[in-house]
Amino acid sequence: MKKIVVWALIASLAGFLFGFDTVVISGADKKLQVLWNSSDAFHGTIVMGMALWGTVLGAIFGGIPSNRIGRRNTLVWIGILFLFSAIGSAFANNPFVFAAFRFIGGLGVGASTIAAPAYISEIAPAKDRGKLVAFYQFNIVLGILMAFLSNYLLNDVGENSWRWMMGVQAIPSVIYVLLIITIPKSPRWLLSKSRNEEARNVLKLMGQEADYEKIKAEIEKDNKDALFTNDTIFLKKYRTPLILAFLMAFFNQLSGINAFLYYSNRIFQEAGLGESTALLSSIGIGVVNLIFTLLGVFLIDKLGRKVLMYIGSFGYIISLSLVAMAFFFHWGGIAVPVFLFLFIAAHAIGQGAVIWVFISEIFPNHLRASGQSFGSTTHWVLAAIIPSLIPYLFSTVGPGVVFIFFAVMMVFQLLFVVFLMPETKGMSLEELSKNLINK
Repeated sequence: MKKIVVWALIASLAGFLFGFDTVVISGADKKLQVLWNSSDAFHGTIVMGMALWGTVLGAIFGGIPSNRIGRRNTLVWIGILFLFSAIGSAFANNPFVFAAFRFIGGLGVGASTIAAPAYISEIAPAKDRGKLVAFYQFNIVLGILMAFLSNYLLNDVGENSWRWMMGVQAIPSVIYVLLIITIPKSPRWLLSKSRNEEARNVLKLMGQEADYEKIKAEIEKDNKDALFTNDTIFLKKYRTPLILAFLMAFFNQLSGINAFLYYSNRIFQEAGLGESTALLSSIGIGVVNLIFTLLGVFLIDKLGRKVLMYIGSFGYIISLSLVAMAFFFHWGGIAVPVFLFLFIAAHAIGQGAVIWVFISEIFPNHLRASGQSFGSTTHWVLAAIIPSLIPYLFSTVGPGVVFIFFAVMMVFQLLFVVFLMPETKGMSLEELSKNLINK
């Protein structure tokens, strides 16, 4: 079990690079808009938003290398993409070159949301799967916190501080690549490619050699069914997991989480905080996110996925409503930061802890990467559209209207949890896929 935990932790470091890459841009946000004299529309869609469109493409096509060359090898290439993006962004001299390198980093983010959860779910014992896959989310929020802290520390290094903010990601990218090449390939992926002896050896290392014949039989049956029926996730029999993956990803972004993470400094400044105070408040957001993600990781296999989603949904509705009221009624001081701390806590213990675990569990083995890709694509298309609109929406309808819209959408998420979401804790991947297909 110790080896499995170490491998899961190493694979989940893709989440650290994901979190760092997503949020590090927030420190350079206004600096880049002033430097290149960009309009709100151009800045939002090209400079800030291009990485998110790279993420969409990575999510759409990330299932292909994950299936063909394997989850582990895909994770190696993801690290290389992050490294290339960090160096290129730091040396960019115009918004288009900057956007191109940010797009490359986005490819890594999108692909990581498929390969890392799939790899971890396939090596984890059923009773610990939620906790181990949630390591990925923990590393995302650790990366977010480190990006906020890095931005704060590098903010005053000179007029080109944004270059240091973007380039520092090269360091964890190199460390990640060196670590990821030490972990074995997924035994379930090896079995799906009829590399049976390699799979047996990995299961032996995991202390699960006794399960070899059972897992092999299930995967051979899975592959045979796929061969004769030309399976895709869009067949009617997979409608239930498909709808569940779509709604989970849809509501994740309609909470406004990525819009907030991308524009945290801008939101705090809209609430009346100075730039330095806004950066410090962003670090506070990262700390709260980390603490409540840890709590979510601890509870996900004890209370279950559905209970955490209940807690998160109620927390979303309360906190987003309070943020909207703070903007409508011009509540000053620390009101907005406090309400947003509550919002991030609700996200971390609910959607943040659950989304990648849940989506990685609900599809059969031969369609897991495709299902992950579908859920991830839904997530990232919305994550590209919503943050790109924030500068324009804030300057037209105002932040109060934006946050009340997010609050209303979280009421619909609560209805999804009550009436549609199944509990998946403690069940084997094969048992889950049978139940959801039959359903």
